[in-house]
Amino acid sequence: MAGHSQFKNIMYRKGAQDKKRAKIFSRLSREITVAAKSGLPDPDSNPRLRSAIAAARAQNMPKDNIERAIQKSQGADADNFEEVRYEGFGPGGVSVIVEAMTDNRNRTAPEVRSAFQKNGGSMGESGSVAYLFDRVGSIEYHVEAGDPDTVLEAAIEAGADDCESNQDSHIITTDAASLHEVAAELEAKLGPAESAALIWKPQTTLALGEEDAETLLKMLAALDENDDVQNVYANFEIDEAVMEKLTA
Repeated sequence: MAGHSQFKNIMYRKGAQDKKRAKIFSRLSREITVAAKSGLPDPDSNPRLRSAIAAARAQNMPKDNIERAIQKSQGADADNFEEVRYEGFGPGGVSVIVEAMTDNRNRTAPEVRSAFQKNGGSMGESGSVAYLFDRVGSIEYHVEAGDPDTVLEAAIEAGADDCESNQDSHIITTDAASLHEVAAELEAKLGPAESAALIWKPQTTLALGEEDAETLLKMLAALDENDDVQNVYANFEIDEAVMEKLTA
């Protein structure tokens, strides 16, 4: 029985991983399709598409999937996705920005609102929290791209504003308007990035206690489950010991 239980556990974990992988691919495909539709279907002439493809490759998305997503943008029956942004508040007064791509706002808005309300949060009006964030470009490289000093020097020479290195990656921040120019300069020196995208960077963060942290993580998980949600940004901090306890 023990062996059977272990097998079932392995199968469950594999199923969960496959489901998560499929969801990631779905979001990446949607971004590629929208990027290709908003400009030219050629990544060399479309910086947003180039960034979307780089992000897909970083997740080991098959080449066929990428090509299908691009081709889909050129079809007469291509899904008419629109980009929408929702803003609101989470437990402990945390400010939250949700970016989504949807073909039906009447479906997406109530689902996002429900994720807020069921987890101690509330939706706000457009602009209610965005002023607490800066819209910046973020370029991420795997740690193997180079040592921190080398990557920092390359970032400075490329015109970036900041570079933070940790044990897993190098995260380079730049002015939003300069994202694609800086990314191109870095690619020439460090190779293709793991990702290059515009993000919402919080100006300050709020430290959360265990109870608020637990509820907020549930809210973020509920938002992540929504297929229309592409990215979620929030201005919070959770103590390492608390995070370990909540994720144990």
